[in-house]
Amino acid sequence: MRRLVHYVATTLDGFIAGPDGADPTGPNGFWPIPEDYIRHLVAEYPETLPVQARQALSVTSAGTRFDTVLEGRRSYEIGLAAGVPDAFPHLRHLVFSRTLTEAPDPAVELVADDPVATVRELKQQAGKDIWLVGGAELAGSLYTEIDTLILKVGPLTIGDGIPLFSRRAAFDPRAWSLTDHTVLKSGAVFLTYEADAGATLG
Repeated sequence: MRRLVHYVATTLDGFIAGPDGADPTGPNGFWPIPEDYIRHLVAEYPETLPVQARQALSVTSAGTRFDTVLEGRRSYEIGLAAGVPDAFPHLRHLVFSRTLTEAPDPAVELVADDPVATVRELKQQAGKDIWLVGGAELAGSLYTEIDTLILKVGPLTIGDGIPLFSRRAAFDPRAWSLTDHTVLKSGAVFLTYEADAGATLG
């Protein structure tokens, strides 16, 4: 069965963006992108690079991990503001929103249904794993459905911002097993955790 993978960048203090929710890697962002970090993404996670980066880096690999990406409206609108209506045209792209009525790009699928029910249906379909790109609201809604966490931990703290999971996630302690890790010379760490069977600790 397909797995839901929350593959996301986070600061050491657990934030995925600043308080304004803007792209932390954008032109005015605070998140450094060193060369070894980019090389690792290209080698290991090429399908997670947005279309602009794939074009700039001449990346054509379809990748081996994901064929579907899930995104919340606020996260999606960051790309729209940058003039990119579909950052992942090489993947099936679902955007969860109850306010958007028409997709700016015909390849983007708008979903107004319950995210949990949608993900459970997707898991039953054939294909590669499902990438949950963000943001925090959608991740909070899907907290109990996440099978794998891949955290790209940057060597920085910001003190305040958008957390890994929004407050929509209920208090529900879960146990995770570290199954892989990569430490880059620039200081970034890639950590892969799998949800333990019977992961709820409460």
